[in-house]
Amino acid sequence: MYFKILFGGCFAMVIVMFSVFSIYWGALWKIPDHNLRGWVVDFDGSAVGTAVVQGLTASSSSSKVTFTQVSASEFPGGWEEVANRVVEQKAWVAVVVQSNATGALNAAVSSVNSSYDGTEAITFYGVEARNENAYRSLIRPSVQALLIAICQEYAQQFVSQIASSSSLSSIASSAPQILTEPISYTTDNLVPFDIPVASAITFVGLIYLLILSFFIVMIGASAREISGLERKLTTVSLIRVRLISVFIAYFMISLFYSLLSRAFQVNFSRKFGDAGFVIFWMVNFVGMLSVGLALEAMITLLTVRFVPFFMILWIISNVSVSFMPLDVLPNIYRYGYAMPFYNVSGAVRTILFGTKNELGLHFGVLIAWTVVSLITLPTFQWFMRRKNVPETTGLIEEGEKGAGH
Repeated sequence: MYFKILFGGCFAMVIVMFSVFSIYWGALWKIPDHNLRGWVVDFDGSAVGTAVVQGLTASSSSSKVTFTQVSASEFPGGWEEVANRVVEQKAWVAVVVQSNATGALNAAVSSVNSSYDGTEAITFYGVEARNENAYRSLIRPSVQALLIAICQEYAQQFVSQIASSSSLSSIASSAPQILTEPISYTTDNLVPFDIPVASAITFVGLIYLLILSFFIVMIGASAREISGLERKLTTVSLIRVRLISVFIAYFMISLFYSLLSRAFQVNFSRKFGDAGFVIFWMVNFVGMLSVGLALEAMITLLTVRFVPFFMILWIISNVSVSFMPLDVLPNIYRYGYAMPFYNVSGAVRTILFGTKNELGLHFGVLIAWTVVSLITLPTFQWFMRRKNVPETTGLIEEGEKGAGH
């Protein structure tokens, strides 16, 4: 019997590894499976703008960002409006050719301007806090490589154009940057991921949040078993005890979990002022309810013996859609928009960094998971009580009627 249980459990773990772990491996296997969406906006309307637009749109197939030209007329507010729309997540990145970039370069050549700065011609806008992993490993390296290649090619063409100019020697001696770097770019990280400890909150901490919820589930199951409440209470009373207990437990545990980040001086006031911490606490509370009540329901159906297998599936299916943007993952991972981890992470990023405010959507998804569990938990409890003790069904129903009166 010992070896049967031991080797049977090991075989079950192998099945879990290949069926459940493959979800996470698959999420990282082909990054990016799809390119991220980028804009190129030409406010110059001349030689520099044309060169940048052609270079970015033609090279998108070999890049991790697919650039689409967007007319400057769509941004009456100029580059500031472009930047605001990137923050509002209309695009992952935008490259702007500034107004009069070509005119400024020609004027610098004519006057041999020693203070000319080619980096003012192009600006690359990104939002690191939207997803720091994508920004650091996909967006920034890819866009910078494209812009460097475009600027170098333009410099070669530009030097050949003015090679016969009588002012070439004067430019070479007084303003050599006009020849070596006629155009370049500036990177503007609009919302930097500048709180290092936030990594523990937006990704790894989500796993801890689920584990804490699992501990509450196991502690509650042990408490009911040892105290005898599992057998003594009617079905309705047992459901009430379970729900009230976990709501109180998650409310308190989420507070102390939130205070842990406060203890390490995380700034919660950037977006919502003093209310930021309370909102953060509520995100963690509803987040624990969304993942914890699901475990509370499944432990009823699977029992303590088999609930760890669901725990593994629950962690992996959530983690797989939280590390990288869903836009770069295979289409099957679009289920992530409805997962608790994805929505907790999005809400926390808004509170800590001021990314696009979608708190209503994030809270809505988390509450929806909670409501589903509030339906499934009583259903599973009712089903298991009648399955395990059919001989006492009459007594239970009689007790429930008495409790109702």
